[in-house]
Amino acid sequence: MIWYPYEQMKTMKAPYKILDAEGVHLYTKDQKLIDSISSWWCMIHGYKHPELTEAIKEQADRFCHVMLGGLTHEPVEKLSAKLQEFLPGDLDYCFFSDSGSVAVEVSLKMALQYNTNQGRKRPLVLALEHAYHGDTFKAMEVGDDEDYHFAFDKKEGVVHIPTEIPALEEAFEQYHDRLNCFIVEPLLQGAGGMRMYDISFLKRARELCDQYDVLLIFDEVATGFGRTGNRFVADLVLPDILVLGKALTGGYIGHAVTVANHKVFDAFYSDDDRLALMHGPTFMGNPLACAVALKGIEIFEREDYMSKIRHIEQVSRSEMEAFTDPRIKEVRIMGGCVCVEVHDPRDLEGFQQFAYERGVFSRPFLNYMYSMVPYVIRDEELIRIFDVMKEWFREI
Repeated sequence: MIWYPYEQMKTMKAPYKILDAEGVHLYTKDQKLIDSISSWWCMIHGYKHPELTEAIKEQADRFCHVMLGGLTHEPVEKLSAKLQEFLPGDLDYCFFSDSGSVAVEVSLKMALQYNTNQGRKRPLVLALEHAYHGDTFKAMEVGDDEDYHFAFDKKEGVVHIPTEIPALEEAFEQYHDRLNCFIVEPLLQGAGGMRMYDISFLKRARELCDQYDVLLIFDEVATGFGRTGNRFVADLVLPDILVLGKALTGGYIGHAVTVANHKVFDAFYSDDDRLALMHGPTFMGNPLACAVALKGIEIFEREDYMSKIRHIEQVSRSEMEAFTDPRIKEVRIMGGCVCVEVHDPRDLEGFQQFAYERGVFSRPFLNYMYSMVPYVIRDEELIRIFDVMKEWFREI
């Protein structure tokens, strides 16, 4: 029996069974659905993209996997070189893993050992209120959402602050000599409620991290590859460590990367074996994942996806920015994300089935109805998603 995610198995409704998928559409036996959330935000190129499928097939004809322990291969070498060229600043050192959560764990381990390798004890992590960084253990500890992580009745070794500059400055003043890193979802906090904040907060964070030699980590698992309207938020404010996942492979295979700058890498580079980063996921640098990631980045650049994202945001604002209803607390729009927050989560009960019957797959959570569409979506498909959202409030 399948144990499904984020569900009470005893009371859950039967999930929709997908028989096929192509472009922005999912197909069940009786419905054609526009996927409004890109399968948890990763399918930026849509489904069954012929070039991505072919990239996997070509690599599978050679070999599907070899470990990176004592071995290497062309796809991982090419992807590392491409990311070095593609990413801003001196984010040059790629440590691969098999999921965003694990990549976050790696970043936190790097930050802690960065200080340990220099003979400093800095046990604390600074993080944001409402943060979500994944469901592995340390990632849950630095997260701050009781709906996901209520098993942690007491979190030690982490300080959470709101996205307000005075709180940021106060935290650094109080804890700076104990902080090893500050980890954020930059500009857009995803699973914590699609919360959006200003770039000025991150610019001040960069200044304070430089002042006190605290590593700045950007978790761009969700925000990377254009979701905020920027290629990467790291293009605007440069972190010391960048975490990528989800759209890295266009959603075709689970894979992620933790990318460190020279300062971080140099703290591990030594004749002393004890200073090495002792970490190694079995499927890190998987050749199939690297091959499809390379092709996905090629398509992202060739097809000028940033123009597509700007257009998606323009249409989103035209359709949703002025929409109001007494049940709606706020409508938030940033890049490829639209969030409708309601006052009472009961006002969204039944919306998923309502949308399904009208040809849209949606998965609201808590107080949030949202869209994070594939970038290949057409205007009429995007508008249909928003029409269904608005119909819900007008008809129910």
